[in-house]
Order: sequence, then C-alpha cells, then structure tokens
Amino acid sequence: MNVTEKSTEFITEFKNSFQNDSLVKLSLGNYHGSDESLKNIYIKKVLIKKEPRLSLTYRYKTRDITKNHTLEEFLGMLEQWLGTDFRVATLQTVSADIYFEIHPSGKTTLKKKAIVEREMPSLTHDKNKNRLISPTNKGYLFDLKITDQQGNVYHNAQDKFRQINHYIEVLSNLIKEIAPDGQIKVADMGSGKGYLTFALYDYLKNVLGLDPEVVGIEFREDLVTLCNQIAKNVEFDGLTFQEGTIEQFDATGTDMLIALHACDTATDDAIFKGIQAGSELIVVAPCCHKQIRRQIEKHKTENDVSFLTRHGIFLERQAEMVTDGIRALMLEYFGYKTKVFEFISDAHTPKNVLIVATKGNRSEKLQAATLEKIRDAKQFFGIEYHHLERLAGI
Repeated sequence: MNVTEKSTEFITEFKNSFQNDSLVKLSLGNYHGSDESLKNIYIKKVLIKKEPRLSLTYRYKTRDITKNHTLEEFLGMLEQWLGTDFRVATLQTVSADIYFEIHPSGKTTLKKKAIVEREMPSLTHDKNKNRLISPTNKGYLFDLKITDQQGNVYHNAQDKFRQINHYIEVLSNLIKEIAPDGQIKVADMGSGKGYLTFALYDYLKNVLGLDPEVVGIEFREDLVTLCNQIAKNVEFDGLTFQEGTIEQFDATGTDMLIALHACDTATDDAIFKGIQAGSELIVVAPCCHKQIRRQIEKHKTENDVSFLTRHGIFLERQAEMVTDGIRALMLEYFGYKTKVFEFISDAHTPKNVLIVATKGNRSEKLQAATLEKIRDAKQFFGIEYHHLERLAGI
C-alpha cells in the first residue's frame, strides 16, 4: 500500500468518525510546509448554531489561531496536507487510535489500535467552563432526557443544559448573601417539568452540603407525578412536588421562594407568599404584565411620557417597567433590599427581568417615603391599584 492509498484510508477513517459521532480529536504534526512558524494543527468537532463543524487550532511558535470549516471544506484541505505538509497524523475516536506516519526513511505506516471506549468531549464551541452542575453521574438529567446514561449531553438538549447552569450560577451568588447554615427550605412556584428545581436541589445538597427541603408547586398533575417519580429514582429525599396553585400553597417557614415566569398577577401572588413567610430571599422573573397595562390604557393619563406611550410597543414596555418597579417598591416597604437586573436564561431565549429581594430591617421612616413613591407612581400613570398592593393591604 503506497502513501496515497494509506492517506486515503486514513481520511476515510476520519470522515466516518465525524459522521457517526465517534470523533474525539485529530492531530497533524511533523510539519514540512512553507510556514516556518507553524508547528501543528489540532482538529475537533463542534456545534455552531446547532450545525456540526470542524474547529482547527493552528499552533504557531508565539500564538494560536482557530478557524472553523465544514466537513467538505476540511476534507479537501486534509487531502492536500496529509503526506506532504504533515508527515504525522493521529486520529482518536471513542474506540480506537489510528496513526499515519511517513518515516525519515520514506516508509509509510498506518496503524490502528483498539482501546477501551473513551468519553466523548463536549461539542460546545466555547472552551469548557467550570459548571456548577456537571452532566456526569446525574440520574435526574438522564430521566429528564438531558443526557444519556454516560452523562453525555444530547445535541438537542445543549441549550437546556446551559440554561440550567446559568440559572444555578445566578442563584449561587444570591444564596451567598443569605448564608444558609445547615437546613434551608425552598419553594419553587410553577416548577413545570422540574429541570431547574432538580438542579437547585442538587446544588444545595451536593455542592453546598446543606440539608435542603425543596418543594415544587405545579398545577399539571402529569408533571407532578413524573417529577416525584424521578426524585424517588435518584433518592432526592428532600425534594417533593405538589399539585396546586400559588394561591393554595402554604409557604410558612420558606427561606427561599422562587417564581420564574409566573404569568401576570401570579407573580404578585408569589411575592406576597414570600413576604407572608418572611422568606430570606425572594426571586421572581415576571411575565405578561396585563393588569397594569389595562389600567394605563383605560385612563390614558397625559404626562411627560405620553409621546412614547401612544405607540403600542412602547406602552407595553412601559407597563412592564411600571409593574415591576412598583413590585420592587412594595418589597422595600416590607423591609426587603431589592435588585432588578436582566436575566438571560440561555443564548436562544429572550431576556427576562429578574427581581431579587433579600430580607432586611423595616423602618417606619422608609416605609412612609416608599408609600409616597408608590402613590405618586400610580397617579402619574393613571393606575387605580396594583394587585400586590391589594394582597398586602397597603
């Protein structure tokens, strides 16, 4: 078998490994080309905008350069390089190492060595990050169809896995502010399929070493049944799911209350539950701000921003800001320190506002000043009442 035949066979092995998702990496070395500063090239498979690509890292003496190519583009390059510019190539797959080499004597060898199956690397294009929730040895991620049994994240679940980790990263910084010691009781209002609820319990229990009691509240019976079964399967003894609504839930003793994307006034119901319970931390991501918008549209108050609100899209944005701004003021009225910031759940979903409230001390002077701000805001925008205001009896 001559050089051309062996290089062709090697390229075929590489192509097959790319197409059957067994490629770990390809290394090209012993460079004899015209660029004196180039040492070698490392190639790996990545996903860019959910499309498979090959990421080439060109290693120079003083720098690295990364370029991305389709399979077809790279195969043409590899045919030109192998045996001419590069005299050594090593292909690693999940089940074999394949070596191509042209020796100084001119002899060409192609060897294939079977190995114990190795783990597939992540296909994310960015460099691997230190994840607070790793994908390996997580039975709940397998049951929720995020990973396979070996802990490899499915291609169609990459976005969800990033969302889970970003959520835990945000919460981890907030949890540090309340510094729980030992036990912590958490309520997740509107837990859905439980992706984030499971991850939070895992983080509290297995990363922080706490003794958490976490309950997910969800009105869909099938999801409650599913999540309770998964919690039992993975022996998350302190995690349960209850069928019901936010209004029905008894939040007594809750240290941390979470409500992500509770629609319209359901966010107010969740906030009030946290206030009633004296929760140390309240975290909500509101959506569908209909209650205040209806009142602004009804009264059409003439004010300094009327030139904006005659446009529907600006009116909608204003209603969102006013609704959440008053929510923050009411939390402050009850002695909470508030933060409002942008929360991006992952790279492929819209941005959300996150309202975070940490329990502090109540001051009569501050309460009076805050109450005045709420009244002024209502008058300015033509608001009769805010749902949270009625719940709290302000």
